[in-house]
Amino acid sequence: MKLHIVPAKQGLAWVKQGIRTFWRQPLAFTGLFFLFMAWVSVLSMMPVIGAAVALVILPAATLGLMVATEQAATGKFPMPMVLMIAFRAGQQRLKAMLTLGLLYAGSFLAVMLISAMIDGGGFAKVYLANSPITPEVVNASDFQMAMWLATVLYIPLSMMFWHAPALVHWHGIPPVKSMFFSAVACWRNLGAFAVYLLAWLGVFIAGATLILMVSSALGGNDASGAVLMPGALLMAAMFFTSVYFSVKDCFDLPSPGSETQA
Repeated sequence: MKLHIVPAKQGLAWVKQGIRTFWRQPLAFTGLFFLFMAWVSVLSMMPVIGAAVALVILPAATLGLMVATEQAATGKFPMPMVLMIAFRAGQQRLKAMLTLGLLYAGSFLAVMLISAMIDGGGFAKVYLANSPITPEVVNASDFQMAMWLATVLYIPLSMMFWHAPALVHWHGIPPVKSMFFSAVACWRNLGAFAVYLLAWLGVFIAGATLILMVSSALGGNDASGAVLMPGALLMAAMFFTSVYFSVKDCFDLPSPGSETQA
């Protein structure tokens, strides 16, 4: 395994590669992403432990989308079972992935706990328990402070787990080491990731603006509401498709078709 340092402009290339690969198999990726969201949503509805269980399987589900992207990039049609790839990679890999998931869930819940010290758990309830969002809640200063604090704390968390599922699956790196290597890779390629995130922000803003303009012209607010959410999910699916390319350029990955590497 070797860490590669890429130029800042590569971040824009990751966005283009993700969008291009998505449109090679749009039906497959749309279905996979909706299945991914349904999987997480159903688990989240479990009483008491639902949100935690959904967080535990998130790294494994993200890996499934990476493998689907790898397959689509080589001309294959990714099937739904690809989301279960982490659970079919052998007992050792499965144990490591579940450990990674537990670490992610614990870290994320710790971020929510810290934010709850600011607003009494209002933001955490909205994020984890689908608590109703009202203008009064959103405009409250404590809620906004908790939201921004959680966002800032999530940045290093996302750096630690960005590459980790791929390193565990393809390279057999232990979970804690994979988190360390992932954080180092993000830091050493900070310019590329900054361009990558800014480019995606631009894509989301441009996409939302276009959807609102077209839907408003056709049917006003009702049409805007009906189209905006599917459009946002479609762009989110393209974002997840691009993640694979950011990982592939930072670390050597096995040739397409090789599921694991010792």
